[in-house]
Amino acid sequence: MKSNEVTHIAVAEASTIVRTGLVSVLRHIPELIDVEILEITSKEGLQHCMDLHVPDIIIVNPQLNGWFDIIEFKQANDVGNIKFVSLICSVVNMSQMKEYDDSINIFDDVETISNKISSIINFKQHDDENDQSALSQREKEIIGCIVRGMTNKEIAEKLFISIHTVVTHRKNIARKLQIHSAAGLTIYAIVNKLVELGEVKMDV
Repeated sequence: MKSNEVTHIAVAEASTIVRTGLVSVLRHIPELIDVEILEITSKEGLQHCMDLHVPDIIIVNPQLNGWFDIIEFKQANDVGNIKFVSLICSVVNMSQMKEYDDSINIFDDVETISNKISSIINFKQHDDENDQSALSQREKEIIGCIVRGMTNKEIAEKLFISIHTVVTHRKNIARKLQIHSAAGLTIYAIVNKLVELGEVKMDV
C-alpha cells in the first residue's frame, strides 16, 4: 500500500453501541487520515465484505455471533496481508488470541487505540511497499489457470473453492501486481515460470 492510498478498515461487531462507538473513535483520531471504515454486524456480513472488497484491517469481536473462528476464516479466504485486530468486550481465553496481530479492549482510551491502529497501518504500509508482489501459492495457481484460458467457474471447480473466492483472489492478484489484463498476467506467469509457454492460451 502506498502512502497516498486509502486504508480500508472493517469493524465487525454485533453490538450497535460498541461498534458505532469504536467507529466514532477511529474517525476522530487525527493520525488516521485517508481511512475508510465499514461497519459489519455478522460473520455473514464479513464474508460478503471479503467477496466484494478485501479490507486492509479487520477489527473483529472474537465472540461475533457466538464465536468467530479466525483460523477457519483465514483458511476459507485468501487474507494476504490483512491485519486482524481482536475487539475484546468480555473475558476471553487469551491463548485463542494468538492468530490476531493485535487487540483492542473496550476499556482502552483513545490514545491507546490510536497508537495501536496507527502502528498496524504503518506496519502494513511497510509490508506492502517491500513485499508488494508476494503472491500466495493459491494466487500462483489461479494465475496459472487464468493464462491457460480457464473461466472463474472452471477455476473454482478445479481448486474446490467458490466462484466468489476466485474473484477475491483475482482482485488481490491485480492489487499486488498492479496488472489488470490477461495479457499482462500471461507475461508475468511466463517470466516467473508459473507456466510453460506451451500451456498458454494464445488469444488471451
